[in-house]
Amino acid sequence: MAIDLATPVVRWQQSHGRNDLPWQATRDPYRVWLSEIMLQQTQVVTVLDYFARFLQRFPDVRALAAAHLDEVLALWSGLGYYSRARNLHACAVQVVALHGGEFPRNAETLQTLPGIGRSTAAAVASICFGERVAILDGNVKRVLTRVLGFNADLAVAANERALWAQATELLPQRDLQRAMPRYTQGVMDLGATVCTARKPVCDACPVAKLCVARREGQPERYPVKTRKLKRSAQSLWLLWAQTRDGAVWLRQRPTPGVWAGLYCFELFDSREALEATVPAKYRAALQDEAVFTHVLTHKDLHLHPVRVLLPSRALNTAGSWHAADAWPQLGLPAPVRKLLQQG
Repeated sequence: MAIDLATPVVRWQQSHGRNDLPWQATRDPYRVWLSEIMLQQTQVVTVLDYFARFLQRFPDVRALAAAHLDEVLALWSGLGYYSRARNLHACAVQVVALHGGEFPRNAETLQTLPGIGRSTAAAVASICFGERVAILDGNVKRVLTRVLGFNADLAVAANERALWAQATELLPQRDLQRAMPRYTQGVMDLGATVCTARKPVCDACPVAKLCVARREGQPERYPVKTRKLKRSAQSLWLLWAQTRDGAVWLRQRPTPGVWAGLYCFELFDSREALEATVPAKYRAALQDEAVFTHVLTHKDLHLHPVRVLLPSRALNTAGSWHAADAWPQLGLPAPVRKLLQQG
């Protein structure tokens, strides 16, 4: 017999869930979609300011679709995972071009749009349109595997499909327009605030009596996922070239690759390669700045900025000069923007 997870989760979310975030208490698919994309791999506290700035500049999907990608990347700068911003813009363009500026009302069609996977599509469809579809983001996987005692390795695709099936069985059965938004938000809230990865607060959990992992006394064993991505490291030298009036030499990074689509200092694998790009008469003026490490998801970048003051026509490599009042409006990697702001 299937357990009744939905009733206590819906009741708990209404009284104890996160109900004060700016993308909650709304069924506007634009706001829900925007928040879901921003919250991927990013904490709520970080997203709050970005979400507000995006809505101020792009209040609806048509405004976002009409913008230039560079402006979107500029507003996204510092949030990381920049493919999200590129897909965000591409998705907005398709919503306007193919769907008349209205988000599709079901998860199956939402998944056809750029950057919208199965879980994100389900979040938008269930919260905004009351569709009976399950989400399975990181927080929800943790809640469900613990409650169910689901100890199969989620690194195996067949096991993840099995968890999807069980997640669907646990969804509310009636009054979906009211229950689905509460339930979807509720399981996410449980994972974020109660059923945390470390030191879960089981005594505050509305489904503690149903939870296999709690009975076992080992909730932190779940979820099981054995495949670990190996971290790597790379050293890069950054040519920080400026003119006397503050213009900066930047090049748009290729796609795919690190910081794809963003404007960046020219990157080199060695200082010698960087030197070779600078005309010989200016090489003596190259100044090494402090080396620092920038952490990406699966890689540590050891960055070596090398600064030089040049006349505006001194470089012949791909790229261009951007005036002091222009570069702040570009999409820049966070470490490059920080260097330029510190100036």
